Amino acid sequence: MYPPALIPGLHGLRRRVVYVTLYELIAIVAATIGLMLLSNQAAGHSGVVAVLASAIAVLWNLLFNTLFERWEARQTVRGRSLRRRAAHAIGFEGGLALILIPVFAWWFNVSLWQALVMDFWMVLFFLAYTFSFNWAFDRIFGLPASACAEPSPIG
Repeated sequence: MYPPALIPGLHGLRRRVVYVTLYELIAIVAATIGLMLLSNQAAGHSGVVAVLASAIAVLWNLLFNTLFERWEARQTVRGRSLRRRAAHAIGFEGGLALILIPVFAWWFNVSLWQALVMDFWMVLFFLAYTFSFNWAFDRIFGLPASACAEPSPIG
């Protein structure tokens, strides 16, 4: 049995807005630092692309999580196992990488290969971050209705 949420009752669109806001604020700070280190660029230059990447990630996040939760709601096994959480993190980060590699190449004026290498290190960090953030978010706010044993009547 999954432990009860510390702050229960966050569902639907409200849950997604809180999730995306918290996730991306932390991600912008982490990405700025990471891109500074990977590109040898100043915080201002790296921070701009971190904000752009965040905006792209927000749109991808909303689309991916909506599709993932629709798929999840059709599964006979409920809850979020280690395997399901890993699939979620890999699917999200893999799709985002396909979008961000050309952005990094353009912004930092590097080859696609160099942008791929930069993105590789960012993906390694964000796989762990996404997995950890999702686990912590679910512990604090509870599982979404799509993962609960009994579907919630609340959106």
